[in-house]
Amino acid sequence: MPDQSLPQARTPESAVRKPAADGGHGISRRALIGTAGATGLVLGAAGGAAGYAAAPAPATPLTSVGSERAMFHGKHQPGITEGLQARGHLVAFDLAAGAGRKEAAALLRRWSATAERLMAGEAAPHDDTDVARDAGPSALTITFGFGHSFFGRTGLEKQRPGALDPLPDFSSDQLDKARSDGDLWVQIGADDALVAFHALRAIQKDAGSAARVRWQMNGFNRTPGATARPMTARNLMGQIDGTRNPKPADADFDQRIFVPASGEPAWMANGSYAVVRRIRMLLDDWEKLSLTAQEAVIGRRKADGAPLSGGTETTPMDLDKADAKGEYVVPINAHARITRPDRNGGAAMLRRPFSFHDGIDADGTPDAGLLFVCWQADPLRGFVPVQRKLDRGDALSKYIRHESSGLFAVPGGAADGEYVGQRLLEG
Repeated sequence: MPDQSLPQARTPESAVRKPAADGGHGISRRALIGTAGATGLVLGAAGGAAGYAAAPAPATPLTSVGSERAMFHGKHQPGITEGLQARGHLVAFDLAAGAGRKEAAALLRRWSATAERLMAGEAAPHDDTDVARDAGPSALTITFGFGHSFFGRTGLEKQRPGALDPLPDFSSDQLDKARSDGDLWVQIGADDALVAFHALRAIQKDAGSAARVRWQMNGFNRTPGATARPMTARNLMGQIDGTRNPKPADADFDQRIFVPASGEPAWMANGSYAVVRRIRMLLDDWEKLSLTAQEAVIGRRKADGAPLSGGTETTPMDLDKADAKGEYVVPINAHARITRPDRNGGAAMLRRPFSFHDGIDADGTPDAGLLFVCWQADPLRGFVPVQRKLDRGDALSKYIRHESSGLFAVPGGAADGEYVGQRLLEG
């Protein structure tokens, strides 16, 4: 869990804050709810998507959380540079037996059409479930990626990026293959749980006979507005998590996170690579540590995220500072020390994780932790060198366990009239 700060603002290219609009695709959920009381509209179980089309305008304004809208079309796909979202679903699919490039193209076309409508706060193109009928877009983002195996299944091996080569083995890995990898990957995020579930269900239904779910994971973060001001998130260990994340305003941000427009292969221009890891936190063991011991493991104060060398959360860490006994104030194996980009050849990645809690094991141990998602222009220069260094002596490794892993090529955003991955599948 590298010590890098999370972006707090939506970026103009992929997350313009706009109210939901019709956009020529039928009335939005927002418009329906705004007029339901005035028209006496009542929909039973058979109402379905027809009810959306029948509802008149105008719309009643939503709350600020419900009205936030991310844009589907753009230079980059949504769900990368936006701030953390309150609810997330990660799901991987494998193409069905006999399905190939033609079926994959049709599937990505369906998924893109559905994502565009749902992100605008509208009903799914067909067979809408009404789960999110009362809500606006709620900053919904839907992101699509391709796994290593996808290219063999579709006869596109020559288009497989070298950066998609399998990740090396790490000593801390205890990976469940059934919950790792996959031909296709979808990331869903929203600031409302029902909006996120609605999108998950629509994507799953759209898969039809072309693909089946390989694995699916659910995550969460703090809801926007739950704190007096925007703050770096806390993880389930109670630590402020993400203090040194690259920021879109950084001069080298695009260089570190996105494949250049002139990069190879050409279909990955303006895309990125996502490393996805399910990291179990051994919370019972962690919570037995004293506050002082927890802070020594991380290298930062738990209360405010400031480095143990002093200052505030954003104060540069003084790695040479020693106490009266001559001991480093920030321990040599502290997580924050090991993950610093200047201690890893400049390796950097944009972390955008979700916490998870999947119940209590029979022995009373919580199945909880971090759905780690990080973005980089090349995982061999981003995730891999940092994880190798963590493998060699991170104090935090005693309290976490990597249980699943995936690496996915996420192409650039779809232009108007395009679907995600069209340049690969039709190129």
